[in-house]
Amino acid sequence: MTDPLHAELLDLAREAARRAGELLRDGRPADLAVAATKSSSVDVVTEMDLAAEKLITGLIAERRPEDGILGEEGASTAGSSGVRWVVDPLDGTVNYLYGLPTWAVSVAAEQDGVAVAGAVFAPMRGEEYHAVLGGGAWATGAWEGERRLACRSSPPLDQALVSTGFNYVADVREQQAEVARRLIPLVRDIRRGGSAAIDLCDVAAGRLDGYYERGLHPWDVAAGALIAREAGALTTGRHPDSVPSGDLTVAASPGVLKPLLGLLEEFGA
Repeated sequence: MTDPLHAELLDLAREAARRAGELLRDGRPADLAVAATKSSSVDVVTEMDLAAEKLITGLIAERRPEDGILGEEGASTAGSSGVRWVVDPLDGTVNYLYGLPTWAVSVAAEQDGVAVAGAVFAPMRGEEYHAVLGGGAWATGAWEGERRLACRSSPPLDQALVSTGFNYVADVREQQAEVARRLIPLVRDIRRGGSAAIDLCDVAAGRLDGYYERGLHPWDVAAGALIAREAGALTTGRHPDSVPSGDLTVAASPGVLKPLLGLLEEFGA
């Protein structure tokens, strides 16, 4: 049975993610991609990002004023309830700027440092993913009703479809590209979606066998990693018993995680 507090937190996470996603979708200028190299277009994205975070944090403050908040765009309050919200109001900013559909709003609630509820809403894919600790992972989308998510049965690593992402810092990107170059002959193929939250949900949904990335922040992974775990995937950091972190985040079906992590360690990821 789901903890009543966790159920309450999940309902709020889903509402906040959906309302922010609708704001971003409906408020995006139709011609934003035309001027994608101009500073004015970047300013618009920044304004939308900030507006989405303000919507989410305002809703949380109204409903649960004693909770703490950590947001990508600077929201940071300690709170006194033992609950902290970890918020990414726009994951996949470059995709949003260029009019690509792979962007999402990610909202997670932690209790005493453990993620207990999370929602990821991807408006342009028409999909919402959510999970509560111990209650499985679920999604709504083009199909009818809610669908319970389950990661794929683990294939041999050379048949695994793996996703990754790249940092914005040039020398880090260069090193990440070298890791991908060495890894790609050893797996089915590599994808680069541009949204960590969606990649983690795609592992949960069985669309990917694994995902790894270096340089992520708590708001990038808090909701998505919970959803992946509740769908039966494993998540880790640099070492098998660690947690996802800025050093490395890996999520994969159980049989893929260990060999993938071994290669990443060998290649210096």
